[in-house]
Amino acid sequence: MGRPIEPLDVNPLQHRELERIVGASTSPQGMVRRARIILLRAAGRSQTETAAEIGVNRSVVVHWEHRFAGFGLPGLEDAPGRGRRPSIPEAKKDRLITLATQPPPNKTRWSVRSMARQVGVSPTSVRRIWSANEIKPHVTRTFKLSRDPNFEAKFWDVIGLYLNPPDRALVLCCDEKSQCQALERTQPGLPLGIGHVRTRTHDYIRHGTITLFAAMNYLDGRILSTTAPKHTHKEWLAFLKRIHRKTPPELALHLIVDNYATHKHPEVAAWVAKHPRVHMHFTPTSSSWLNLVERFFRQLTDDVVREGSFGSVGELITAIDVHLAHHNLKPTPYRWKAEGAAILEKIQRARAAQTKSNV
Repeated sequence: MGRPIEPLDVNPLQHRELERIVGASTSPQGMVRRARIILLRAAGRSQTETAAEIGVNRSVVVHWEHRFAGFGLPGLEDAPGRGRRPSIPEAKKDRLITLATQPPPNKTRWSVRSMARQVGVSPTSVRRIWSANEIKPHVTRTFKLSRDPNFEAKFWDVIGLYLNPPDRALVLCCDEKSQCQALERTQPGLPLGIGHVRTRTHDYIRHGTITLFAAMNYLDGRILSTTAPKHTHKEWLAFLKRIHRKTPPELALHLIVDNYATHKHPEVAAWVAKHPRVHMHFTPTSSSWLNLVERFFRQLTDDVVREGSFGSVGELITAIDVHLAHHNLKPTPYRWKAEGAAILEKIQRARAAQTKSNV
């Protein structure tokens, strides 16, 4: 008669942690195998039975059982120094990271392959190290910091209209989208299909441009618009008069506009002064991102203008009018959700970083 099997001593806390390791999808397979060994031994299985079920030699079971008995759960972890030795020396890694921020002579940035040749490693290693350190030489973000001395006052004026619209009033985000080009592709392209992408010719015929004037109702997202061949102060004033006619006369009009010269023309200012229900709110200089109608203009460009082919200015106007009609059937308003203080803090950090980089 053989000796009775003595279960491995595992306390309740250790048992729960071992079960968690086995059940977690993120646990390394090595740790899962070691945890299962301990759980099977704790359940009274013999070392031979445990080895057969796990698919390892009995010596492996004995090794991890002794590690657990001596050190507990930490004993199941890999000992320091185990695993594959790094193939790239740390000094070479540091050089690879440092050089990434220093463009090579006569070029604006490093590529993965040019960096690999310079440092003497594989392109895959460069890509892996850059990714681990969040280095992206191929990515550039555009920006423009406003130098308006009254930036914060104008900023809070506009944000206040979004976050707390006044009663018995309409908040309208207004602007013009100039230079909408009626471009006709020289040949018809293939439509999108299974197994192939859309195609279009790289060349085109110009048939002229138009300017789209638009006022977006902040509360419901509806667009009041008109088109014109130019965008001087006369066309802008005509659009303001259209807004005045098309909106309920008992409501005040708060118009958010940018600092384009036509918006501040003396004739425009004189007309606004004669109509007390019209209130102009100017965004800070170089801060058109505060005007939510710009979001709609981007959508219009993506959905209609950029991808279309128009044989005349009239075709472009028709396409825009159809898009606006569909938009106004089920308008989707843009809601301002960003906190003003957080935006100002981000701008201050950008200014500080810019100042530091210029020193």
